[in-house]
Formats: sequence, structure tokens, C-alpha cells
Amino acid sequence: MSAPAPFSEPWFDALIALVFEAGAAIQAVAEGGQLAVEEKADASPVTAADYAAEAILSAGLRRLTPAWPQRSEEQTPPAPAQRARWSRFWLIDPLDGTKEFLAGNGEYTVNVALIEDGRPVLGLVGVPGQGRVYLGWVPAQRARCITADGQRTTLRTRTCATPPVVVASRRHRGEALESLLHALGEAAPGLQTRAVGSALKLVVLAAGEADAYPRRGPCSEWDIAAGEAVLLAAGGQLLTFEGAPLRYNKLESDLNPDFWAVGDPAGPLATVLRSWG
Repeated sequence: MSAPAPFSEPWFDALIALVFEAGAAIQAVAEGGQLAVEEKADASPVTAADYAAEAILSAGLRRLTPAWPQRSEEQTPPAPAQRARWSRFWLIDPLDGTKEFLAGNGEYTVNVALIEDGRPVLGLVGVPGQGRVYLGWVPAQRARCITADGQRTTLRTRTCATPPVVVASRRHRGEALESLLHALGEAAPGLQTRAVGSALKLVVLAAGEADAYPRRGPCSEWDIAAGEAVLLAAGGQLLTFEGAPLRYNKLESDLNPDFWAVGDPAGPLATVLRSWG
């Protein structure tokens, strides 16, 4: 049976099913107690769940789009000269938030993004612990939440709330972020902060459940791309502190510069964040 045509409804449905399948594999590892942890070269943890999800996503994307390259956190990186020729490729994090997974708090995700000319145009963020997949198709400004039983809800960011809610990393804070949160609190009295793990921070903005996410500290391209696509498709914005969009497939480094994301690009938090650079 041939694969559905890219960007057709059956193709989007196949991608959603693939992310659900990867999430089910992660949950099966958790329920089976196979939580032996290895340490990668950068000292970050990796488990059998990471590898199980990686195998499913890699094989499934090859079936759906055999000619499109893939870049994944758990794959050996292609040579920069090879990547320099890529105008379109899949960027994958099979299990974002391995520390959250090991902690058993449910705040881990499956991230799949389609990158074109250095920018995310499609993102899927699976949340296995919630039985959901979030999809953002940027050219059509189409953002959806799909549940395991097939229910689909349109996502739209909200006008900045009073008081606003800022989401921040559960594990990566530091003095620079605390200083920025203080400045936001002065501009928006009553500001609330909420600790959230993994790509869920961007999904929460896209779903209209929070207002801003400032990031101070390193994170990799595959951590952010899928969530950024969902946020952009839902009406939000993500920029570096220099005011530029993030670029993906940087040949010199996989790390992103510091950035901020908002649900309401015209709101008061966006104004403060634009001036912070």
C-alpha cells in the first residue's frame, strides 16, 4: 500500500497515529519497569523508552516520506556538509524530558517537526501521559489537540491575561531567568509563575493556558522546533532576545540561543521581553 500524499488529510492522520504509537511505546517501557538509565556524552540520561520511540518514528517517517532526511537526538549526526544541502528535513526528539519521565510526573513529550529553509512549518507534540497529540501546521495557521479517542479541538492563544501566567523550566532556572521574571512581575503586578517540563511549555501557551515562556540557558533544536510550530500555528510568537526568529539546522551548533515565547504578540509581556535584549 502506497503512502498518502504529503500534506493531504490522510498524511496528517498517519503522522498523528505515528506519534501516538511512539507515545504508547514509551508508556509500555514505563509500565514494564525497564527503566535502566544510560548517560550520554553530554551527561544527559537516555532510556529504553527513548530508543523505542526513536525506532518507531524513524521507520514511520521513512515510510511516509522516504526522500526526506531525518535528524534526531538519538541518531548519529550527519556530517555538516551533508546537512548543508537539506532544504527540508524531519527534526525529532523521541522523548523530550527524560528526567521528567524518570520522575514519573507525566511532563514529557514526543517531538516531531518538519523544517523548511531553517524554520519549522509543521510540528507534532505528543504527550503520552495525557493521551494527547498537539499538531501545528504553520502555513494554514492550523493548530489542533487530538485525543486518543479521536476528539479534535482547535487551539488558539489568548489575549494576555490579568494577572498573566509565565511558564518556566522546572530544572533550568538561574540568576538571569530570575532577574527577567522579576522585571516581568514589576510590569505585570500579580504575575504568576508555573513550572512546566519539556515542550509542554510551548503547548500550554498555544492552548491559551499561559501567556509567556522566557528561556535563559541552553536547549537543543529538537527540544523546541515542534512546540514552536504548534505555538506559531495557534497565533503566538517566539523570538531570540535580539528579536530574530530561531534558525534550525545550524551547522556550527545544535544549541539554541536564549529566546522568549508569548501567546499574545501585542500584549504587555511581549513589550517587556522585546526591550530586554
